[in-house]
Amino acid sequence: MEANRNGKCSCGLHTRKAAHDTAVEAHLTAMLETAIVRAVLPDAASRRAFLAAVGMGTTLAAISEIFSIAKAAELALSAPGAIEKKQLKIGFIPITCATPIIMAEPLGFYRKHGLEAEVIKTAGWAVIRDKSLNKEYDAAHMLSPMPLAITLGAGAAPQPWTMPAIENINGQAITLSLKHKDKRDPTQWKGLKFAVPFDYSMHNYLLRYYVAEAGLDPDTDIQIRSVPPPEMVANLRADNIDGFLGPDPFNQRAVFDGVGFIHILSKEIWDGHPCCAFAASRAFATDLPNTFHALLKAIVDATAYASKPENRKTIAEAIAPANYLNQPVTVVEQVLTGTYADGLGNIQKVPDRIDFAPYPWQSMAVWILTQMKRWGQVKGDIDYRIVAEQVFLATDAAKIMREMGLAVPETSYRTVQVMGKAFDPAQPQAYLDSFAIKRS
Repeated sequence: MEANRNGKCSCGLHTRKAAHDTAVEAHLTAMLETAIVRAVLPDAASRRAFLAAVGMGTTLAAISEIFSIAKAAELALSAPGAIEKKQLKIGFIPITCATPIIMAEPLGFYRKHGLEAEVIKTAGWAVIRDKSLNKEYDAAHMLSPMPLAITLGAGAAPQPWTMPAIENINGQAITLSLKHKDKRDPTQWKGLKFAVPFDYSMHNYLLRYYVAEAGLDPDTDIQIRSVPPPEMVANLRADNIDGFLGPDPFNQRAVFDGVGFIHILSKEIWDGHPCCAFAASRAFATDLPNTFHALLKAIVDATAYASKPENRKTIAEAIAPANYLNQPVTVVEQVLTGTYADGLGNIQKVPDRIDFAPYPWQSMAVWILTQMKRWGQVKGDIDYRIVAEQVFLATDAAKIMREMGLAVPETSYRTVQVMGKAFDPAQPQAYLDSFAIKRS
């Protein structure tokens, strides 16, 4: 786990997690060596005499000739303990961003890792948040900004929350009503009404960023309202909104139903941006560490499977039914494969329209925090790095990924480009100050 708020590890004796882990490993290895020597020399008097004569090092070296103590220590240290709670409830919103969380049930990833998990379709993000806070859900599919907002007390009473895995990157779009085919330039959008799924969402921040770069103030020049994703197409059809920056499959469903067109994919704003995530309370991760480990491993395993293009059609068939996305398979396939109709008479081929990558870059968290600050959702000074590292559990994700043989970045911070503008996570305040349109 990450260090606690005062910088100490969980035992309180070390200032860094690495030092704590090293001490624990050394202690467990010494215990294992002692146990092996006792097993080989069971008589206490003979054992003491032998050790006095040749020493512990020589004894261990002799035993290692026929038995690898190092291998035994590695196995002992890596072996998880008993799962404390096997039956879990996991909330999700029926969107393709939740693909790994959803498909892990029908495709058996939870069972593979010793869990009996039930994924529960939920009406909207506020309901996901409230059921999670009330402990009706053990863990949940959340928008990647939500664990940060919950931890900071933005929109709800503060509770320490964690985000150990990103579910998807990219996978959103700005969809406009067909009546706006002649308004492809966002400078023409003054007075239009847009929907996003939640205030604390990448959708909200990316839409705001996009229109602000066009010189529009998202709070005064356009209207932005929160609408649950399953209701977005109906609102577009009813002319209640002019467009939305929303998750799939609803961008594609608007095209399928003939009521909208895809103006721009979110990857064209920030290629590789985070969207949704797997999240749980810090109490769940701390109180049920083996359950948390097994659940995170199931999610990372499913995410790795979903990242492979050859699996996408199988996944589409698994998650399209009514108890999951409740969408035509062809709509889900178009999203997951990246070969899709855009509503303007064209067939586009964008294989990474949506992708799945579990590593929770802490630099992503810093960017999100700058936008929460930019639009007045959080007030006062923020220690961006501390908050990012407390919530986005890169260390936990990296451990699981290594166990599974997946590549792990050398650092959890990186510079990215958002609409051609560099974001350096080491300079969040300078980045925030560089915007002409902002609330803070």
